[in-house]
Formats: sequence, C-alpha cells, structure tokens
Amino acid sequence: MRFTFIFILFLSIVSCKKDKQSKSTIPQETQTDEILSKSEDSIELKAVSKSEDSTNLKAISTKEFTEFKVLDSKNLTKAEIWDLVNQKLDDFTDEDYHRLIPIVVEQDILSLQEHVKDGSLNYEELTKFYLYRIRKYDRENPNSLNSVIAVNPNVIDQAKKLDQQKIENTHPIYGMPILLKDNINASGMATTAGAVALKDNYVDDAFIVKQLKSKGALILGKANLSEWAYFFCGDCPSGYSAIGGQTLNPYGRRVFDTGGSSSGSGVSVSANFAAATLGSETSGSILSPASQNSAVGLKPTIGLVSRSGIVPISSTLDTAGPITRTVMDNAIVLDAIFGEDKSDSKSIYALWDPGFYTNDIKKASLEGKRFGAPKRLLEDTLYLNALAVLKNQGAEIVEIDEEKLGLPNFLRLLNLDMKKDLPTYLENYANKDIGLKSVADVMEYNLQDSIATMPYGQSLFKGIVEDQGDSLFLELIKDTLNTNGKQYFDIPMRNHKLDGFLSINNYHAGFAAVAEYPAITVPMGYTKEGKPKGLTFIAKRLQEKMLLEWAYVYEQASKARKAPEL
Repeated sequence: MRFTFIFILFLSIVSCKKDKQSKSTIPQETQTDEILSKSEDSIELKAVSKSEDSTNLKAISTKEFTEFKVLDSKNLTKAEIWDLVNQKLDDFTDEDYHRLIPIVVEQDILSLQEHVKDGSLNYEELTKFYLYRIRKYDRENPNSLNSVIAVNPNVIDQAKKLDQQKIENTHPIYGMPILLKDNINASGMATTAGAVALKDNYVDDAFIVKQLKSKGALILGKANLSEWAYFFCGDCPSGYSAIGGQTLNPYGRRVFDTGGSSSGSGVSVSANFAAATLGSETSGSILSPASQNSAVGLKPTIGLVSRSGIVPISSTLDTAGPITRTVMDNAIVLDAIFGEDKSDSKSIYALWDPGFYTNDIKKASLEGKRFGAPKRLLEDTLYLNALAVLKNQGAEIVEIDEEKLGLPNFLRLLNLDMKKDLPTYLENYANKDIGLKSVADVMEYNLQDSIATMPYGQSLFKGIVEDQGDSLFLELIKDTLNTNGKQYFDIPMRNHKLDGFLSINNYHAGFAAVAEYPAITVPMGYTKEGKPKGLTFIAKRLQEKMLLEWAYVYEQASKARKAPEL
C-alpha cells in the first residue's frame, strides 16, 4: 500500500535553509512519503535525535513544489474518464445540481440519510450529484484539482437498485458514494497505484471493498494518489502520478501541498466530491493529506482493517483507513470496513458488533482525560488554541519532553518489505495479463517511455532493487523500530499517567507507524496564509473508539473546518 511515511525526524536543516528560516523550533511534517524540508510558517525544525540513516531520508523528503513538470495527466483524459458515464448523466441538469447543493454539500452521512428518509433526496440523485460535481470541477478547467482518477461505470445503476430495495434498519453507510484510493482493488475499474504499468490492472474487489458493499455502500470511483504511495520517484511532488497527473490542494491550488500519498482521497472529500473516501497509510499517508486538506483522517491499529487486495509498500506497517469531513462520518466508515481477514497475516479478530464505533459517541466527554503535549509544539498558535479548547472541555494538558529515540533503518524496512510484498500482490491480487512480477520489472517497463511513465525518475525503486538486506536483517530492523516506537509513547504515558498524545498533522506519524498505534487528525484551523492544519490524537493499540470520541468532542467544540471555495 502506498502510504506516506512520517517521521518528525532527525533532519538538521541544511545551512542554506537556516539562513532563510530563523525563528523557533518546532517539528515539521515528516513522513516516509514526505519528510518536509521546509517548515511551516518559516519555523525551523530541529532534530529530536539522529538516526544512522538520517542522511538517506532526503530522497523521500517532500519538496516545496510550486511549478510542476507535469500538471495534467499525459496518460488519461477527462473524456476517457467519463466515456461510459456521460450518457447516464444526461438527465441530471445544472438546475438539479444547484437544487441539491444545500442538502448535499458539507452534509454529513447521517444528515444525507435524513434527507433520503424525508424524500428530499434519493441515492440515485446523490450519486449523480457527486458525479456531476466531479465532472464539472475536477479536471481540465481553471479550478481543476485532478483528484479523481476513475469513476465506476455501474454506480448509477447500483444506486437505482438501492432506491428500489428500501431496506429498513440498514447500516448508515448504505447508499453512500465512496471514493477509494487507487491502490485499492475494486471491480469495474483498473487499480493502477497511479502507475502506467498497472493501467490495465482490472481485478476483483479487495476485502475492505467487499465489507463496504455488504453494507450497501456505493463505490463511486477511484481517487488519485502519489504514485506507488510516494515510494517511487524520490525527487517529486506529493500528489503526482503518471496516470492521474498532479493533484492540487483546494485551499490553494499550486500554493499548498496536498500531502501524500492519499492525496486524491484528502482533496476529493474536502471538495465534496463524495460522501467519504478511503486512503491508506504506511507512515503518514492518511494523516498528512487529511490535515493538509482540512479533513478528518484515521490511521487504524495495524490489522484492524484488512490489507488484502491493496497494492503494498510494507506488510509490516501498511493499513487502510477513512478520510472524511466529520468525525462521525469517520466512525461510520471505520465501522463498515473493519473485520477479520484470514488472508491477512496481521488481521485482528475484533469481537465488536456493528455500531461499536458510533454508539454513544455523542455522549463522549473529555472530563479528566490527560493528554501529553510535546513542549516543542507549544509555539504553534493553532496548537495552543486547540489545547485551550480541550481544557475548556475538561481535559488536562501535560507538557512533556519527548523521548530521545530515533527510527534507524526505516527506509531499509520499506525497501525490504516492498521488495517481497509487491511480488506477492502481483501474484495473488493483480490481473494475470499484467505480466509484471517484481519492482525490477516495473522499472524496466518504465524505461520504454520514461517521459510518460517517470518524468521525475524512479530513484526509490532503484534503492529497493539495490538493497541486499536479508530476512534476518529485516527482522532486526522491525524489532528495533517497534520497540522505539512503543517506548516513544509508552514512557511519557506511563510517567505522566496520560490517556493520549497530542500532535500536529503527521508530525509523529513515523513513531505511531512503527509502534502500530492508531492516530486521528481533525481540522484545527488555518494559518494566516490559509493553509489548513490538523490536531492529531495518538493512542495505544485498538483504542480507535477512544480516539474517535476525543476527536468528536474537540470537533464539536472547535467547529474549525471551513469548506474550500471552488
């Protein structure tokens, strides 16, 4: 799965950047798929500790791109996306679209269901609304975001069937149009991971897609992503894929980074192109685009959500998870997708009944909850404001010093996992006609037309192929990283009797990733330039319900999210 990798790491920012960035010290968004080299609001990042691999992390650092080698896709046109759907949208007019805007845009899932119940909306109209809106705004126009890579040609017919069935007591996800990150297998559409090499990868549904469909969800289409989950090109912008082109942030096209690698998932849900989206994360790939696009993103405990049928980076760290506009929607989507998958080596048998994550969430309280706030973050005004909101809700904020731990060989873990995990996907879950068996095969395919397939190169894939680490070395890396990740959170939690850990965006996603701990980010406001930021809660294994409750209370008290202006 392509997911972003984050570490708040160890970058001592190069001297030339120090000249430009003077001011205080605060960790910056760091991820495997994007470790930012330039801090937000010109605040310099100081390293917490130094990793033996810190010099290698430059290759996977997010750069501040404002000009792009490629903006619109050279391998996919708007006409191709809509060829099989246009005729089915002929009876949905601009008048219909504007009539439905007040009851669809920025509406949460429960509100949409209420509109269906009272007869002001049906699932067919809702589906057509989102399709019409995507077609109108997403590509080849002055407001284009390039966030959607494919639409399901059968989704309108499927929505009509749900309207006809009128089943009572259904799951709240019933009839809701969902966009999937395009590394998640779904029938009727190719699963490309953004790569030309997989343009004909038509396959059966991934386990989590079957989970969604079993509860009546509608698969609206596929969202763009950072190609191969941003573990491919090295010196390239997040949100770029050869198939989908360059995804752009609706709060500042070509101004603010989209975050990666679930870029299209974060952008499309924030722009109201779907009721909800799914992303995937290795280390920050959900938390980053959710926070960058003022959305709610949940990275679950590894194993709670199946990974079968999702193009991988790391079977050690990968997970899928929801990106939504509200916390309640996030809980609804998680409730629809979790479940044991016996074909997934890390799958967890969860005993919880449907509704577990949504039941009683509106009764949640922060009274007496103790949260650790790293002292280095206290210079961020939005973070301080968020802490004040939590205090007003009864929470106790404990200022903490972070553990001096690093993430040694993190890049090597990704190399060695993907070297074995991608062939497993290609053998068991990809279309047999693809004819690719390894990372090296993909590299060779790309060399046939490098301009169309890899305008930014494929340096990270080269690193995978050249990494000669063996299985024993890989296990040693895993053990060290897992230990460091858990201690990073467990020691302050134990010493200060904390319930949770508070971060910004994806600053601590690398540690949460290797600890295999869950995290959720919620909009907490915008910088003076208008760039979104998120308050991120991190908790221990399988504490997603607590995370959702804390995030819900904060969201309702802060009301920080503002829809982007198209």
